[in-house]
Amino acid sequence: MVNATLNGQEKYEYVKGMFGRIAETYDLINFLMTAGQDSAWRRFVIERANLTADSTVLDIASGTGDIAFEAVRQVPGVQAVAADFALPMMHVGQQREMGSKVAWSGADAMNLPFDTNTFDAVTAGYLLRNVPDIPKSLQEIHRVLRPGGRFVVLDSSPPPPSLIRPFINIHLHYVIPTLGGFISGQQDAYQYLPQSTQLFKTPEELVKLIEGAGFHQVDFKTFMFGTIAIHWGEKPR
Repeated sequence: MVNATLNGQEKYEYVKGMFGRIAETYDLINFLMTAGQDSAWRRFVIERANLTADSTVLDIASGTGDIAFEAVRQVPGVQAVAADFALPMMHVGQQREMGSKVAWSGADAMNLPFDTNTFDAVTAGYLLRNVPDIPKSLQEIHRVLRPGGRFVVLDSSPPPPSLIRPFINIHLHYVIPTLGGFISGQQDAYQYLPQSTQLFKTPEELVKLIEGAGFHQVDFKTFMFGTIAIHWGEKPR
C-alpha cells in the first residue's frame, strides 16, 4: 500500500513519477472513475475564469491539457498555456487533436517560470492535493496573475458526512484501485489517489488557504456528492 502521507521532496518525486507512469491511460480512467462528469467540471472551471478573446490563461498541472483545450473551445482567440512537471503527460496531450492550439511548458507549480503579472487567469485541476507545499504554490499562482485576474482550481475533497459516505469509501478504496490498476497496470497510483483525497483539505479549509495567499472574493462549489470541489478567487486590483 502506498503511503499518501509523503511530504517534501519524497512527495514531489513520487507524484512526478506516478503521473508519468499513468500518462497513456490517465484520461480514460478519469472518464470512467467520474462516470463522464469530468468534462462538465472542466466547463465550469473555464466559465468561472471569466475569459475573453484577448485573455491569456495558464493551466498549471495541466496534464494532458484538457482544461486548456476547454478554454480554447469556449473562448476562441484566448491564448492558453498548458504547464506541468510530468512531461509524459504533456507529450500525450500534444498528440491530441487540439494539441497544437495551446502552448506547452514544463513547469513546477512551486517555482513557476513566468514573470510577475503575466496571466489574466490561472486554472488548475488536481494540483493542490499533490504539491508538497500548498501555500507556496498559491503564492506563485498569485504572483503570475495580473491584478484583477482569476484563479480557478478543481480538486477532490474528503467525502463529507452523509448516509452514502460508506458507499463512497467503497468506491475510493476498492473500485478506483481495481479499475485503475487493471487498465494502467499501476495499482500503486490508484491507491495513492484515493488516499490523498481523504487526507486532503476540506473545501472550507482550502478557502482559508486561498485567502491567506492574498486572493479575495473566494468561493467554491461541490460536485459528485461533495467529493469534488471547484474553488475560485481574484487577485486584488
